[in-house]
Amino acid sequence: MAFEFNGASIETTATGFLVNQDDWSEDLARAMAAAEGIPELTDRHWDVINYLREEYFDNHENQPNTRTIIKAMSEKWGEKIKQSDLYALFPMDPSKQGGRIAGLPESKRKGGY
Repeated sequence: MAFEFNGASIETTATGFLVNQDDWSEDLARAMAAAEGIPELTDRHWDVINYLREEYFDNHENQPNTRTIIKAMSEKWGEKIKQSDLYALFPMDPSKQGGRIAGLPESKRKGGY
């Protein structure tokens, strides 16, 4: 599959994840989010996206599950957040959809709250 962006064809897997993580950019993330029904990436979206990217690229390709994201964002935002708060940002699953928009490969982790 491919994602059309700025006149270029960006190669993706059948589930929409980038084949080449070097293709990722913030502008591409915005376009991918819009295509998935997220019209605007807020600061909180970017906090999650940047956290997922840092975990993957700086922590041995770690791909946190939703529970881990909740803990990290609660700490970052200085408030106790719930799973529903993350799903409000990424309705198709914060770890999966967030990871896709963050330009990460598809997680092979099973299950996952």
